[in-house]
Amino acid sequence: TDEIMQQEIRPLVAVDIIEQLHRQFAILSGGRGKDGAPIITFPEFAGFSDIPDEDFLNVVTYLTSIPSLEAASIGFIIIIDRRRDKWSAVKASLTRIAGAFPGNLQLVFVLRPSRFIQRTIADIGIKLYRDDFKMKVPIIMLNSVSDLHGYIDKSQLTRELGGTLEYGHSQWIHHRTAIENFAMTVKTTAQMLQTFGTDLAETELPNDVQCTEELLSAHTDHHSKLKDELKLAVKQGATLLTCIREPVTRSANSKLSPDELENVATVERLLAQLDETEKAFDQFWTKHHLKLEQCLQLRHFEHDFREVKLALDNLMEGQAGCADIGDSVTRVEHLLREQKQLEEKGQEPLEKAQSLALHGEQLIQNNHYAVDSIRPKCVELRRICDDFTNETKKKYDILGKSLELHKQLEKASQWCEAGIYLLASQAVDKCQSQEGAETALVEIEKFLVTAKEHQLSNPKEFYNQFDMILTPEIKANAQRILQKLEDVQEMFDKRQVSLKKLAAKQTRPVQPVAPHPESSPKRASPKITRPAGVADTAITFLSRKRNPKTLPLKKPTFSPRHCISVYNRCHIINELIETERVYVEELQSIIEGYASEMDNPNLVHLIPSSLQNKKEILFGNLPEIYEFHNRHVGAAVVLRPRVLLIFLKEIENCIENPELLARCFLKRKEDLQIYEKYCQNKPRSEALWRQCGDSIFFQECQRKLDHKLSLDAYLLKPVQRITKYQLLLKEMLKCSKNSEGTAELEEALATVLDIIKSVNDSMHQIAITGYEGDVSELGKLLMQGSFNVWTDHKKGHNKVKDLARFKPMQRHLFLYTKMLLFCKKREENTDGHEKTASYSFKNSLKMSTVGITENVKGDNKKFEIWYNGREEVYIIQASSVELKNTWISEIRKVLTGQLEACR
Repeated sequence: TDEIMQQEIRPLVAVDIIEQLHRQFAILSGGRGKDGAPIITFPEFAGFSDIPDEDFLNVVTYLTSIPSLEAASIGFIIIIDRRRDKWSAVKASLTRIAGAFPGNLQLVFVLRPSRFIQRTIADIGIKLYRDDFKMKVPIIMLNSVSDLHGYIDKSQLTRELGGTLEYGHSQWIHHRTAIENFAMTVKTTAQMLQTFGTDLAETELPNDVQCTEELLSAHTDHHSKLKDELKLAVKQGATLLTCIREPVTRSANSKLSPDELENVATVERLLAQLDETEKAFDQFWTKHHLKLEQCLQLRHFEHDFREVKLALDNLMEGQAGCADIGDSVTRVEHLLREQKQLEEKGQEPLEKAQSLALHGEQLIQNNHYAVDSIRPKCVELRRICDDFTNETKKKYDILGKSLELHKQLEKASQWCEAGIYLLASQAVDKCQSQEGAETALVEIEKFLVTAKEHQLSNPKEFYNQFDMILTPEIKANAQRILQKLEDVQEMFDKRQVSLKKLAAKQTRPVQPVAPHPESSPKRASPKITRPAGVADTAITFLSRKRNPKTLPLKKPTFSPRHCISVYNRCHIINELIETERVYVEELQSIIEGYASEMDNPNLVHLIPSSLQNKKEILFGNLPEIYEFHNRHVGAAVVLRPRVLLIFLKEIENCIENPELLARCFLKRKEDLQIYEKYCQNKPRSEALWRQCGDSIFFQECQRKLDHKLSLDAYLLKPVQRITKYQLLLKEMLKCSKNSEGTAELEEALATVLDIIKSVNDSMHQIAITGYEGDVSELGKLLMQGSFNVWTDHKKGHNKVKDLARFKPMQRHLFLYTKMLLFCKKREENTDGHEKTASYSFKNSLKMSTVGITENVKGDNKKFEIWYNGREEVYIIQASSVELKNTWISEIRKVLTGQLEACR
């Protein structure tokens, strides 16, 4: 019943009954009665009684459907020509028409047989059988066509009936077929345009340049093809219209019959409908094409923005890396040259940034749809350009001050050296005379005049002048030079006193002693004492050369194959013990050499600000993992030697009893869940490391520990360790096939694999964004993965997005015990590093109200999940049949569990 109701009810067309129409047992000549009633003629036809009822009904039904509703409502006039036939033929015709004519009848004219006997019989018969014909309209028996002309004008009758109406049956069939063909073409074209419009409205705008260009090209090509189809349809309609009007065109005296006029009106109406459809489609296409072009402009803008932003970030990073202001004139001059080179290097990206920002503003002025995305980027580009320009100017100012400062300090230092040299070069014996003393005094006074040029006589004023660049190192150097100036000045003062006494020729000779440069007072520079922290006493486990002791092997008492199996198991257990020791030592070195050092007050100044109070983010629950393994393995063997011995004894017993190894993992099943928490924090830890991993603090800690690898390599160890357990258990299982405890080993391996799967699933789960509820309330996460998804919403959806899509959506599904989440996977570059995935929430289905169809016809990788009695149907395509079966099995378990709970 549903299939019958869903079938399209299509009206009868000429091509369906083309053979019956060609037989010409009934025609619609186009003539009309005086009141406009259409005339249907049944010409003489020898085998009329042999025509099947179905063929007769189809032809009559088709003919009555051709005139307009207005003409058909007047009623049809039927002319039955039986002049050369018998009364039996007349009777049969009337009977068939009375029983099967589908239209409204007005009059029935019968041209009765012309032979005398048959005419007499017809007159008697019509009187006797009139009631048998069941016609409520008059039946007029006519002797000749001249009698017919008294009722119907000759211009409305064909030549066979003595009229002047031009009628060609083959041409009539050709016109009807062409008109109906054209109507179907118009309908099909309109449907194609509508379908294409729906596809355009459903299209999601791509996120990159290449896909956008491909989509724009594909849509443009499709649009061109549809426009060609439209042109062909219009051309077909115009040709058909010309053919119908051909008699009038050929002869000015010719006139079209009412039916032909109706044909002309029909074709003109179809052409108008086609034109209206084309205009609506062109209007929609113009908007869509503009949006696609704007999308392509946006993607080009975003691509150029990322490139320019990366270049500007590198530029700013290079500028930020030039924090040194120099400790000498030579160094400052070198820094100024580097700054000049950086400024020249930055001209090209700065010009590109300014040009791109201007282009973005032009897009905004042209009413681009993504104004909210373009404007912030333009603002960001101009801000970075302004920041670089301002920082460059500031850098030049600072380096200029630094150059001036160091030039003054250098001149002051040179003045001191020259003063010391002057004092040392004045011979003592020459200064004993009055003339020699006076000469020395003049030399000193001339030299002291040059001290004013250095403007270093007032330390306070000096410090105020260069306060903005006085780092502790520069300040210490300035203090040293200022102290040296004071010392030299003091030496000159003492020498002047001595020389003045000699020049005054005192009776008591004075023996002055010339101070040597090395005898000038010196201040001890403060020594930086290295603080002794925890890292100085930490054991560098990774650099220590180990010589592990292998476990003793018992003398084999079995077959060689069994001995090899026992040896392999011992080797695996020995590897497990040894790698566990190394692993715990590495954890201890990280905690003591890095985490604990973050609390060392002597190293606080080396910790970058972005790392302050974020130790828990960087290391996660690493201390908890270390405590767990330390507690079981006994890495701190000095504190708990018995624990280590007990654990070693358990593993030694595993050589001949593999099931004991499995039990070790099974009883720690809950404890091993701490790895899931660590992996969930790993993205945050890596993001923090990228910000501050190159800081001096980590370099210092790595140097003290003598680690060859940086900290981030060791922070991966817990993730690698849980995988190592899996590999060792697999190898153990290979060596223990058909042995006692194999089942427990398989269970232990399954436990570790479940932990790895749970860790992997949880890493995806924490990346879900946009879900307003609490994910923890959805029950256990059973499965997650990416699929192609189509939707088929049966009713109640008016939005374009709820219509069936022409291409699948890419969705990442999360199956919980209570809910199925549909998310869209997005990948973003993080500071130039590898892509990180996030999952944007799109839709959810409660598992208590869904059903599942396990197989979809045509694709064995598809299955259906439907909602509310198939009101919403989601067709899901897996990447493989195995993955599909796994998901179906898991969903079936959830639904079966719900059913059992209800029971």
